[in-house]
Amino acid sequence: MANSPFWPADLDVRRVVVVGQGYVGLPLAMASVAAGDAVVGYDVDETRIQALQSGVSFVEDVPDTEVADALYSGRYTATSNAAACAGFDIAVITVPTPLREGTPDLSYIEEAGRVLGRFARPGCTIVLESTTYPGTTEELLGPIIEEASGLTIGEHVHLGYSPERIDPGNAVWTFRTTPKVVSGVDEESLAQISRFYKSIVDEVVEVPGPKEAELAKLLENTFRHVNIALVNEMAMFANDLGIDIWSAIDAASTKPFGYMRFTPGPGVGGHCLPIDPSYLAWAVARRLGHTFRFVELANDVNSHMPQHVVVRIAALLNEHRRAVNGSRVLVVGLAYKKNSSDLREAPALEVVRHLLAQGAEVVAADPHVREMRGLPADVALVELDAAEVERADAVVVLTDHDRFDLRVVSESSTPVLDTRHCVSGDAVHHL
Repeated sequence: MANSPFWPADLDVRRVVVVGQGYVGLPLAMASVAAGDAVVGYDVDETRIQALQSGVSFVEDVPDTEVADALYSGRYTATSNAAACAGFDIAVITVPTPLREGTPDLSYIEEAGRVLGRFARPGCTIVLESTTYPGTTEELLGPIIEEASGLTIGEHVHLGYSPERIDPGNAVWTFRTTPKVVSGVDEESLAQISRFYKSIVDEVVEVPGPKEAELAKLLENTFRHVNIALVNEMAMFANDLGIDIWSAIDAASTKPFGYMRFTPGPGVGGHCLPIDPSYLAWAVARRLGHTFRFVELANDVNSHMPQHVVVRIAALLNEHRRAVNGSRVLVVGLAYKKNSSDLREAPALEVVRHLLAQGAEVVAADPHVREMRGLPADVALVELDAAEVERADAVVVLTDHDRFDLRVVSESSTPVLDTRHCVSGDAVHHL
């Protein structure tokens, strides 16, 4: 196969394609460039690609300078042209896998498989990182690649699964320092995939096969989802009983064994917790005909937390003889997690929608959010300062970014509902 014009002329360099340049794919692409690879970052989102081509990153863990340096090195190309994938040695699929009315939408994986299959050649390696149900790599992706390429998985094309473990904003457990689970459909696939990841992360953990790796990802996030739901429900009951749940959590956390600290919040967000456990529940129901009761209960509790937050805001306003209708509510933090701009499935968006539905005037502060993605047009972005806090009839803290000066909240007489237990003051109430 002729060398693609998108690759450097040096044929000795390892040629890597990363399909999807989002929160998972972009850090992976940058790590691969840093390892000395020539990388094509392929994405169908033209706006995202144009930004990357200009050296602009939308991922906090990947600064603009890192993208600019990668472009300048000549070993990184951001493109929406599928032809750029031709000639790859390693291809990694990091595309979204959303739920559509409770059913996994794997269309992005399927399309990625067809694109890579067109350009697959004997000896190449393809890795799936997107979260999915056990069996996807071998039963869905593999046949698509074989049909598109005319090659045989295992004999001509190495294939495996390696679940992403990106934690945006985590300065301790970064892309490089977080152990990477890897798998392959056969021994040689595992060897090739393991060799690739060992060049870009500190520790690689090999597992028997793709199904175990796929299940490991779902297990990790289902564990978190269920335990967060437990403490969220406990927080609701503790409030009704007049008990300080946060003091109870602090006390329980002094136990050095048999306990892991989880804290309540306004709900769960991001791609992982609201989505991943439902993949497992869907697979269990489809293949075994059983209901995954823990997941269903956790989904029910966590999905209702934004509504519970609004009920608490209404009660707080009522104590001050005000109705939600007509009140100005300042929402502090929109992203689903601290020090991130990620609005995917963010509970703050549901809180805002519920407040608007009840007639509130809503303004929001979030220094990480540059535009109103997913927010109604009549919600204004404002700076968190003393003037905005005083203008509000109520304040609700949903995300405790380090860049916030929360003293203006704690020192104000405006009623505050703090869902993260990060603010104290005479007018502050906690979830």
